[in-house]
Amino acid sequence: MARYPRPMARLIEELVRLPGVGPKTAQRLAFFLIDQSQAEVKSLAEAIVQAKQSTIYCSQCFHLTEEDPCVICSNSKRNRNFICVVEEPRDVIAMERTKSFDGVYHVLHGSISPLEGIGPNDLKVKELVARIGPDVEEVVLATDPNVEGEATAMYLARLLKPIGVKVTRMAHGMPVGSDLEYVDEVTLSKALEGRREL
Repeated sequence: MARYPRPMARLIEELVRLPGVGPKTAQRLAFFLIDQSQAEVKSLAEAIVQAKQSTIYCSQCFHLTEEDPCVICSNSKRNRNFICVVEEPRDVIAMERTKSFDGVYHVLHGSISPLEGIGPNDLKVKELVARIGPDVEEVVLATDPNVEGEATAMYLARLLKPIGVKVTRMAHGMPVGSDLEYVDEVTLSKALEGRREL
């Protein structure tokens, strides 16, 4: 049986490590990259390295940024009394597309998942609690509408309500089992309007 040359096999092994990329897709991507010009491949490699070197997490909300604090946290027009809690940085992008939210964000970097060994201490929960001062009026829990997202929302609600802040959950106009980043802007806007207190 014919084998791939060692550099090609290594490329396929690295591509398989990407989320959502299986062996067949990795092979197709590897063949695609090998067929590209040296300049195109070099440009892609440089973009990956530059993104890794230049992208950091905001020290306030933990969203991706080039400068600390991020453009949202440093925007004086944002309503700092209103914090929207999301699971991942890509969820901030999804929420911003709706143009319905003028507050600030807090990115947890995951959700509680006992089956995967992820607990509250593995998320940015302590940092969220530290942000809740007397000026914060409402915390919107915009975790994904799946088992892990619901567990995370319930945990946060039990943690935050004794502090005296209003805790709301996004309305379930979103399809259950979906990820926030894939929901369209209209559905997200309606879900935000129909949030409820926990």
